Amino acid sequence: MGVMVAPISAHRKAGNLPADVTSYIGQRRLVSEARRLISAARLLTFTGPGGIGKSRLSLRVATEVRRAFSDGVWIVELADLTDEELVGRTVATTLGLRDQSDEPPIDVLLDYLADKQTLLVLDNCEHLLDGAAILARKLLSGAPQLRIIATSRQPLCVEGEHVLQVPPLTTPAPDADCSPASLAHYEAVALFAERAKAASAAFAITAENGPQVALLCRRLAGIPLAIELAAVRVRSLPLEQIVSRLNDRFAAGTSRATPPRQRTLRAAIDWSFDLCAPAEQTMWARMSVFAGGFELEDAEQVCAGDGIGSDEVFDLVAGLVDKSILLREGHRYLQLEPIHAYGAELLKRSGHETELRTRHQDWYRRLAARADDGWLGPDQIEWLARLQRDKGNIRAALTFCLEESGRPGTALGFVSSLWNYWIFIFGSYTEGRDYLDRALALDTEPSTERAKALWVDAWFALRRGEIDAAADLLAESRLIAERLQDTDALAVTTHFRGLIAFFRGEVPDAVTLLEEARDRYRAEDSTAGRWMALCHLVMATSTMGDYEEADAYGAQCMEMCETHSAYLSRSNALWAMGYGRWLRGDQQRAAAFLVDGLRAMRTTGDAWGVAECLEVLAWIAVADGRYERGARLLGAAQAAWRSIGASIPGMRFLVASHDRYEAVLRERLGAGRFAEALRAGGESGLEEAAAFALDEATTPDPAAAGQGMKQPLTRREMEIAELVAKGLRNKDIASTLVIAQRTAEGHVERILQKLGFTSRVQIARWVAERTAADPDHRGG
Repeated sequence: MGVMVAPISAHRKAGNLPADVTSYIGQRRLVSEARRLISAARLLTFTGPGGIGKSRLSLRVATEVRRAFSDGVWIVELADLTDEELVGRTVATTLGLRDQSDEPPIDVLLDYLADKQTLLVLDNCEHLLDGAAILARKLLSGAPQLRIIATSRQPLCVEGEHVLQVPPLTTPAPDADCSPASLAHYEAVALFAERAKAASAAFAITAENGPQVALLCRRLAGIPLAIELAAVRVRSLPLEQIVSRLNDRFAAGTSRATPPRQRTLRAAIDWSFDLCAPAEQTMWARMSVFAGGFELEDAEQVCAGDGIGSDEVFDLVAGLVDKSILLREGHRYLQLEPIHAYGAELLKRSGHETELRTRHQDWYRRLAARADDGWLGPDQIEWLARLQRDKGNIRAALTFCLEESGRPGTALGFVSSLWNYWIFIFGSYTEGRDYLDRALALDTEPSTERAKALWVDAWFALRRGEIDAAADLLAESRLIAERLQDTDALAVTTHFRGLIAFFRGEVPDAVTLLEEARDRYRAEDSTAGRWMALCHLVMATSTMGDYEEADAYGAQCMEMCETHSAYLSRSNALWAMGYGRWLRGDQQRAAAFLVDGLRAMRTTGDAWGVAECLEVLAWIAVADGRYERGARLLGAAQAAWRSIGASIPGMRFLVASHDRYEAVLRERLGAGRFAEALRAGGESGLEEAAAFALDEATTPDPAAAGQGMKQPLTRREMEIAELVAKGLRNKDIASTLVIAQRTAEGHVERILQKLGFTSRVQIARWVAERTAADPDHRGG
């Protein structure tokens, strides 16, 4: 299940358990037993064959015990991972922890979970047994209040593990009473009846069809996935034919060496495959190339061709949804693991696996390049959300690119194009550097791709405080750029040399280099590069005391953000301007800039930016004599830095000020009061800390959202927001504006993201209060 870029409020508090869980049929005794075990055992593993309902059971149990875990219940989906090294990092990312240090992900997790009352659900561990077992063992030993539920076809074999074998649903015996009233007591029959009625509203169990239903459920051995696949067939086939065709499939059979329940599920999936049209069968195989789901555009780009036209893809996908081969969640399509594995087997046997993986790689490489080109623009947040939803596909494409495609130069360009996104998508510069190092080792020839990869690697090093390593990487990048006359890379290497000088305290040299970089960017028509250079010039000239220049650079920076509707970039510029105002002693203006930036950062999930804002706001509070507040904000800032894996990482120019204000707080408050306030700030969580810094309640005020920009929404988005405020549904909006319903849904989703909201009611309130404040205002 994909998780979109979310406001910080989505992290740290209640976990990521779905708000609504579909009906859960049967196995109440098993749920009760699992609840009893998880209250006593620290690791509970549900085992059983594919399709038996392990994931469904874990979600139900987690839902029922969630109130016992004050720090949240977190579902960590591992099915799409292929590298055991990524298990810890995936858990950290799910919890919203950003790793930008050399600290192993397990240590980042232990630091965060040490005092947390949390439940982790590690779903689909069987192909990553060693990695999952090592992680569970270390986390449980270092986090005494942590509980873990795992689902796997095999136990993890960790000390203290309780294993609960998930049985099939109960089915009627051959001589059972098949009246509707009697059959209703069997779990398998209840599931079949519910799913069949969803497929065909007229379906009901009767005295006439009861024996056929009982036989079918018995033939399917009570396996939930097999039953659901069969139930959808009542839409097009009478029950007798469903049973007959299933019997034919069993007669064809699989190897007798295969365990019975696996044979049953395999036969059910084989049968579903046989009932698909040939083009649907081809699509089923091709779609297995996706990791973590896909959107319609992805399928059109990757799966079309060789007998399937792009205009046919939608109908084929819709047909597979109708047959329960695909699940639809919003704009995204997902496959259950056994069905995905079946498709992967088909693709391998087809002889076209390499071709499809190459198409998949090329599509996500192009997608990453488009995101890079559009970084400074109105779609920043939309790109973040899109790429984060597709992080499984990006990982799979990068791995194929590095290991099997024979195109290492392509890998260099692919990894590098994501340089602005690594921390937001994966929560880790470390992972980006791992991919870069592998790509750089494979392709050592001088090229524009290598020059960019080297300066991206240098950027990652700078953000983690590795100044000397960054300098070495930039030197090599610059040599290649000069040799190839790569003016783009020369502009960036000049820029980052300026940053290195700034971090080393060589501020006049930094200003000279940053101004040169700005001019180079202008010559290259690189808007994003010029904005970034201006942002850093604000900081450098402020440090030199050249405040008029700093104000001029800040004004240019903000104008570019407004012109391009770059909401995320604007929040970063506000931090730089706030820091500059703090340097000159203008605490009031500094706080205003920082608060404005912080309000935007928490809606975009920018944990790095939140940490920076909290840090300087803490200093301002101390300078104003508000020592308790300053200590609490400092504690929150330290927790924020830890959440991204470091302590004021890369920001050496901040360390001296941090230490100075911490010393003032210790002196003014005394060791005990200081420690208590620091602890309170550190335990509050990023959302609460941000709200405290903004003098707000922890629930964001919809009226305040989006006010940092003249207009956070595009003209079309504002038009749609006003229709939402009038109570129109997506279907009605689409009809009113003569657009596709899917387009309307996408606009509403982006509006929610940009404003940091979770409901249409909040949009309506925001529109109402905005209109009240400015009755003549309209979108644009």
